[in-house]
Amino acid sequence: MAKMSFLAAAIGACLVSGVALAQPAHPLRTRGVITSVSGNELDVTSRSGAKVVYVLTDKTRIAGMTIAKLSDIKPGSFIGSAAIPLPDGKLKALEVHVFPPSLRGMGEGHRPWDQGKGSSMTNGTVGKLVVANGDTMTVTYHGGQKIIVVPPDVPIVSIVPGDRALLTVGAHVSASGAKDTDGSIHALNVSVGLNGLVPPT
Repeated sequence: MAKMSFLAAAIGACLVSGVALAQPAHPLRTRGVITSVSGNELDVTSRSGAKVVYVLTDKTRIAGMTIAKLSDIKPGSFIGSAAIPLPDGKLKALEVHVFPPSLRGMGEGHRPWDQGKGSSMTNGTVGKLVVANGDTMTVTYHGGQKIIVVPPDVPIVSIVPGDRALLTVGAHVSASGAKDTDGSIHALNVSVGLNGLVPPT
């Protein structure tokens, strides 16, 4: 989840996709825990137990994630949301990232995501916002618009700019990367949960 999302491609994404920032067509995405950091190598153990080594470069985008609330989303907010389609054509949010003004425009757009059949990531500006047992948001991006329903129990996080100081052993991360011709994986985006937060996607 173009300008970059923390979150990919959103971020990604979603910055940094996992914060939803801009991603290649089929990025390698790992959600797990940092097991070591050595020089430019970031070792992540996925939630399934797989070991993945990412190579950090000067283009790697790093962001932090903190807990947010529905009330933090206002008309005009720039957000990223992983979602799945509903029968009526709307999208049902799986999570929502709220970007600060300094990151407005990161990863703007609508793209496929890896959270189940038909899942997508949408980064854009909230227009109409209806609150009733959750939020229904109209999200506009360059070239399109989506209506996203946010159930009350959906995780919401705020994205904050970060740097390599956030990459510490034991931190929960959502990382994405692109495989080079030599088999190495260059990190594109790394989203780090702050204060023990586990990134939702």
